[in-house]
Amino acid sequence: MTNVGVPLINLSPSYNGTFEGKKMVAEQINSACMDLGFFAITGHGVEKSLINGFRKISHEFFEQTLENKMKFIHPVDGTPRGYRVFAGEALGRASIAGEPPDLKEFYHIGPNEWPDDEYHTGREGQKYFIPNIWPDRPTGFKNIALNYYREMEILEKHLMQISAIALGINQNHFDDKMDKHVSAMRINYYPPQRQSPMEGQLRAGPHTDYGGMTILMGEDEVGGLQVRTRQGNWIEVQTRPEIFVINIGDLLMQWTNDKWISNLHRVSNPPSEVATSARRLSIVFFHQPNYDALIQCIPTCTDSKNPPRYKPVLSGNYRDQKYTDTLLSNSEK
Repeated sequence: MTNVGVPLINLSPSYNGTFEGKKMVAEQINSACMDLGFFAITGHGVEKSLINGFRKISHEFFEQTLENKMKFIHPVDGTPRGYRVFAGEALGRASIAGEPPDLKEFYHIGPNEWPDDEYHTGREGQKYFIPNIWPDRPTGFKNIALNYYREMEILEKHLMQISAIALGINQNHFDDKMDKHVSAMRINYYPPQRQSPMEGQLRAGPHTDYGGMTILMGEDEVGGLQVRTRQGNWIEVQTRPEIFVINIGDLLMQWTNDKWISNLHRVSNPPSEVATSARRLSIVFFHQPNYDALIQCIPTCTDSKNPPRYKPVLSGNYRDQKYTDTLLSNSEK
């Protein structure tokens, strides 16, 4: 076990070509998602050299001067691409109004290429398929970021296929709902805290994620991820770069009619005695299904005693509202 209370699942058997291997992993995922909504994975197939290379170049970007980083802010305030300044988001506001800004900065990346068709470039598509902004330094940032993004797409598809088996439906059930996905990848950087936080202010406030399954690469540094159990206790989630942490998003919880839980989590502050030197980086792939995917209760997750609990919702509409709730405008910073 790498995490306190978070199951560690080896994905390798699900790649061996047999349904028995997929079923064994699916049963473990189903148990974890029903209990906590979080699990960690090994055997995912993403090369350690890619993970560590992306970490290294990301640290180099964030540890530049603020003047250099601000060249890569999107010119339209609130657009989810490029650099976002320190304390420019308050994730806790998605559930509690007035929560303080998060003590982090981040870089936001989305799909990089797409066909010239109505879905991608029409009026609705333009809200989601937005050109990325790429820094000119450090050299190689764009290439390694795109390589990592593509690996996350492959892993996400596999996880959703195993999830379908876990839910008792065809393993390809989700394929046509994520073949034109609008997933985002964020590089979060939590710098040393030179000033004491405001009351209740954290590196990232309590929140749930919005979409399908989130894939997190986190460093093993102080001031890290915490998740709330069903009993209401906050537990530490130990992270290591080569062991990804997976959690359920709101839309997958709605798809499963609350069988699987999209759980509150947060990023804590480092202890005061090391806060002025402690820094942390995480790379997070937030899977968001096709923007026109209708999220409605999966048939195997409802019966006469457990009717659907949510009205159907479009993936894109749900994501847009959550972004509006949490991103701070320039006037609020």
